[in-house]
Amino acid sequence: MKKKALYAGSFDILTKGHLDIITRGAALFDELYIGLFYNVAKEGFFTIEERLSILRELTKDLANVKLVKSTEELAIDVAGRLEIKYLLRGLRDEEDYRYESNMARFNNELSGKIETVFLQSNPKYAHVSSSKMKELIYFKGNISAYVPRKVIEKLEEKQLETLSK
Repeated sequence: MKKKALYAGSFDILTKGHLDIITRGAALFDELYIGLFYNVAKEGFFTIEERLSILRELTKDLANVKLVKSTEELAIDVAGRLEIKYLLRGLRDEEDYRYESNMARFNNELSGKIETVFLQSNPKYAHVSSSKMKELIYFKGNISAYVPRKVIEKLEEKQLETLSK
Protein backbone atom coordinates (compact mmCIF):
# COMPACT_ATOMS: atom_id res chain seq x y z
CA MET A 1 0.00 0.00 0.00
CA LYS A 2 1.27 3.42 -0.95
CA LYS A 3 2.09 5.91 1.78
CA LYS A 4 0.03 8.97 0.94
CA ALA A 5 0.16 12.33 2.71
CA LEU A 6 -1.76 15.56 2.44
CA TYR A 7 -0.03 18.90 2.94
CA ALA A 8 -2.93 21.31 3.29
CA GLY A 9 -2.95 25.08 3.38
CA SER A 10 -4.15 28.25 1.77
CA PHE A 11 -0.67 28.87 0.27
CA ASP A 12 -1.41 32.56 -0.12
CA ILE A 13 1.41 33.80 -0.46
CA LEU A 14 3.39 30.61 -1.29
CA THR A 15 6.86 30.92 0.22
CA LYS A 16 10.18 29.16 -0.26
CA GLY A 17 9.48 27.58 3.13
CA HIS A 18 6.29 25.99 1.77
CA LEU A 19 8.16 24.77 -1.28
CA ASP A 20 10.89 23.29 0.90
CA ILE A 21 8.30 21.30 2.92
CA ILE A 22 6.69 20.13 -0.34
CA THR A 23 10.01 18.96 -1.78
CA ARG A 24 11.05 17.18 1.40
CA GLY A 25 7.59 15.67 1.85
CA ALA A 26 7.63 14.36 -1.71
CA ALA A 27 10.86 12.51 -0.84
CA LEU A 28 9.23 10.90 2.21
CA PHE A 29 5.93 9.70 0.77
CA ASP A 30 4.91 7.66 -2.26
CA GLU A 31 2.25 10.26 -3.05
CA LEU A 32 2.06 13.77 -1.67
CA TYR A 33 -1.16 15.66 -2.18
CA ILE A 34 -0.94 19.41 -1.90
CA GLY A 35 -4.34 20.50 -0.65
CA LEU A 36 -5.26 24.03 -1.56
CA PHE A 37 -7.95 25.03 0.90
CA TYR A 38 -10.04 28.05 1.69
CA ASN A 39 -9.20 29.45 5.12
CA VAL A 40 -12.15 31.35 6.60
CA ALA A 41 -9.78 33.22 8.92
CA LYS A 42 -7.63 34.64 6.11
CA GLU A 43 -8.35 37.07 3.32
CA GLY A 44 -7.00 35.79 0.02
CA PHE A 45 -4.39 37.75 -1.89
CA PHE A 46 -4.43 35.44 -4.92
CA THR A 47 -7.52 33.65 -6.18
CA ILE A 48 -7.71 29.89 -5.66
CA GLU A 49 -7.07 29.40 -9.40
CA GLU A 50 -3.99 31.66 -9.31
CA ARG A 51 -2.60 29.74 -6.34
CA LEU A 52 -3.30 26.46 -8.10
CA SER A 53 -1.45 27.71 -11.18
CA ILE A 54 1.57 28.69 -9.07
CA LEU A 55 1.62 25.34 -7.29
CA ARG A 56 1.22 23.44 -10.57
CA GLU A 57 4.19 25.25 -12.10
CA LEU A 58 6.42 24.85 -9.04
CA THR A 59 5.70 21.14 -8.54
CA LYS A 60 5.68 19.99 -12.17
CA ASP A 61 9.03 18.18 -11.74
CA LEU A 62 7.88 16.25 -8.65
CA ALA A 63 6.25 13.19 -10.23
CA ASN A 64 4.58 11.97 -7.03
CA VAL A 65 2.96 15.32 -6.14
CA LYS A 66 -0.72 15.80 -6.89
CA LEU A 67 -2.80 18.92 -6.39
CA VAL A 68 -6.26 18.99 -4.91
CA LYS A 69 -8.41 22.00 -4.09
CA SER A 70 -11.41 22.32 -1.86
CA THR A 71 -13.37 25.31 -0.70
CA GLU A 72 -16.16 23.43 1.06
CA GLU A 73 -14.50 20.54 2.91
CA LEU A 74 -12.20 20.10 5.85
CA ALA A 75 -8.73 18.74 5.12
CA ILE A 76 -9.50 15.70 7.25
CA ASP A 77 -12.55 14.92 5.07
CA VAL A 78 -10.54 15.25 1.87
CA ALA A 79 -7.87 12.97 3.34
CA GLY A 80 -10.52 10.36 4.17
CA ARG A 81 -12.05 10.55 0.71
CA LEU A 82 -8.62 10.07 -0.92
CA GLU A 83 -7.64 7.30 1.54
CA ILE A 84 -4.73 9.37 2.85
CA LYS A 85 -3.30 8.23 6.19
CA TYR A 86 -0.91 11.14 6.92
CA LEU A 87 -1.22 14.89 7.21
CA LEU A 88 2.07 16.70 6.63
CA ARG A 89 2.70 19.92 8.53
CA GLY A 90 5.67 22.26 8.70
CA LEU A 91 6.90 23.74 11.96
CA ARG A 92 8.80 27.03 12.05
CA ASP A 93 8.86 27.67 15.78
CA GLU A 94 7.25 26.97 19.16
CA GLU A 95 4.14 28.93 18.23
CA ASP A 96 3.61 26.72 15.17
CA TYR A 97 4.19 23.64 17.33
CA ARG A 98 1.49 24.67 19.82
CA TYR A 99 -1.00 25.44 17.05
CA GLU A 100 -0.21 22.35 14.97
CA SER A 101 -0.17 19.92 17.90
CA ASN A 102 -3.61 21.19 18.97
CA MET A 103 -4.84 20.80 15.39
CA ALA A 104 -3.38 17.27 15.23
CA ARG A 105 -5.30 16.31 18.39
CA PHE A 106 -8.48 17.83 16.98
CA ASN A 107 -8.05 16.00 13.66
CA ASN A 108 -7.41 12.77 15.55
CA GLU A 109 -10.72 13.23 17.38
CA LEU A 110 -12.48 13.76 14.05
CA SER A 111 -10.81 10.75 12.45
CA GLY A 112 -8.66 8.39 14.46
CA LYS A 113 -7.39 6.92 11.20
CA ILE A 114 -4.92 9.66 10.35
CA GLU A 115 -1.50 10.62 11.70
CA THR A 116 0.06 14.05 11.55
CA VAL A 117 3.71 14.15 10.54
CA PHE A 118 5.70 17.27 11.38
CA LEU A 119 8.71 18.53 9.43
CA GLN A 120 10.88 21.15 11.05
CA SER A 121 11.39 24.12 8.76
CA ASN A 122 14.75 24.76 7.27
CA PRO A 123 16.29 27.41 9.59
CA LYS A 124 16.73 29.87 6.72
CA TYR A 125 12.92 29.92 6.27
CA ALA A 126 11.86 29.71 9.92
CA HIS A 127 11.03 33.43 10.10
CA VAL A 128 9.14 33.56 6.79
CA SER A 129 5.33 33.53 6.71
CA SER A 130 2.65 34.36 4.18
CA SER A 131 1.39 37.11 6.47
CA LYS A 132 4.82 38.76 6.53
CA MET A 133 4.99 38.52 2.74
CA LYS A 134 1.62 40.24 2.40
CA GLU A 135 2.83 43.02 4.67
CA LEU A 136 6.02 43.45 2.63
CA ILE A 137 3.98 43.54 -0.57
CA TYR A 138 1.61 46.13 0.88
CA PHE A 139 4.53 48.39 1.86
CA LYS A 140 6.36 47.71 -1.43
CA GLY A 141 9.17 45.74 0.23
CA ASN A 142 11.42 43.27 -1.55
CA ILE A 143 10.15 39.68 -1.16
CA SER A 144 12.48 38.01 -3.66
CA ALA A 145 14.56 36.26 -0.97
CA TYR A 146 11.45 34.63 0.50
CA VAL A 147 9.23 33.52 -2.37
CA PRO A 148 9.79 31.59 -5.61
CA ARG A 149 10.23 33.65 -8.77
CA LYS A 150 6.87 32.38 -10.06
CA VAL A 151 5.08 34.17 -7.19
CA ILE A 152 6.77 37.45 -8.10
CA GLU A 153 5.76 36.98 -11.74
CA LYS A 154 2.13 36.44 -10.70
CA LEU A 155 2.26 39.54 -8.50
CA GLU A 156 3.59 41.57 -11.41
CA GLU A 157 0.78 40.25 -13.63
CA LYS A 158 -1.80 41.25 -11.01
CA GLN A 159 -0.30 44.71 -10.74
CA LEU A 160 -0.45 45.16 -14.51
CA GLU A 161 -4.08 43.95 -14.54
CA THR A 162 -4.94 46.44 -11.79
CA LEU A 163 -3.21 49.32 -13.56
CA SER A 164 -4.96 48.57 -16.86
CA LYS A 165 -8.42 48.80 -15.28
